[in-house]
Amino acid sequence: MVDLHNVGTFNANTGFKAGYLNKMERMLEKVLPYAMLKAKPNLESRIRILKRDWAIVYDMLRGKNNSDFGWDEHRQFVVAEYVAWNSYICSHKEADQFRHRSFPYYDQLTTIYTKDRATGKDAQI
Repeated sequence: MVDLHNVGTFNANTGFKAGYLNKMERMLEKVLPYAMLKAKPNLESRIRILKRDWAIVYDMLRGKNNSDFGWDEHRQFVVAEYVAWNSYICSHKEADQFRHRSFPYYDQLTTIYTKDRATGKDAQI
């Protein structure tokens, strides 16, 4: 995905243009010829999970009133005090998986998906 994003052929404002999954399938076929990964359902499913997980981590690190969370660059890990985790997980149960789990793709996915996130910056009444 990062290679496709860097080339720019399939870039769109909110991720990628149509046809990028087929291109990824062909790229993976060259690297992993016997894996037989198909655009649908294999790649599409994996990308959906990666984007969901990225959004959870992104919201923890960049969301409103979440200054208690930090990012350990060395371990690729979300860090926070025990109290902050417990408080956040009460209202965001899906985030519990990242309490003890690294997310090594965060930086790469941030370059791809940041434009896709609503920030409220240009919101009007």
